[in-house]
Amino acid sequence: MIARLGLIAALVAAVTACATGRPTIPPVSHVDLPRFMGDWYVIAHIPSRPEREAYDAVESYRLDADGRIRTTFRYRKGGFDAPLETMEPVGTVVPGTGNAVWGMQFVWPIQAEYVIVDLAPDYSRTIVGRSKRDYVWLMARTPRLPQAELDAALRRIRELGYDTGKLRMVPQSAGAP
Repeated sequence: MIARLGLIAALVAAVTACATGRPTIPPVSHVDLPRFMGDWYVIAHIPSRPEREAYDAVESYRLDADGRIRTTFRYRKGGFDAPLETMEPVGTVVPGTGNAVWGMQFVWPIQAEYVIVDLAPDYSRTIVGRSKRDYVWLMARTPRLPQAELDAALRRIRELGYDTGKLRMVPQSAGAP
């Protein structure tokens, strides 16, 4: 019981940016939610604890009739041959943000800030960040980006105030889940 309370306290401390407040990192002006849904390969990230050894990481979104975003994060921990692991947080769009700011709930009642800070016009690539600049995710519809596009995205992450020295490139196999 004490260990569980400690875990909950640690999660609360880790999630200091409230999802219902306005982010201090600039979101994109508008996200077409149905178009944003589907699979996104994680190309690079400043990872949260569970993601530190992720291989074949894919984030999938599905919009429910009630407007919540069902998320499935699939990855292999430590290598391409590791068993597939999943996390299933639920996203909730913060009203008045053009669908670009979400609260992402892993553990009730805590919602982590999730801000779409960059989005390609064709919805082929996105960057998701947080006001604290502690975590960031560069994702694409394909497991790899052309080098010029990758370099531009990494520059954008740096412009947003992130320490790009903390970025981890996520290994993606040809047969990612």
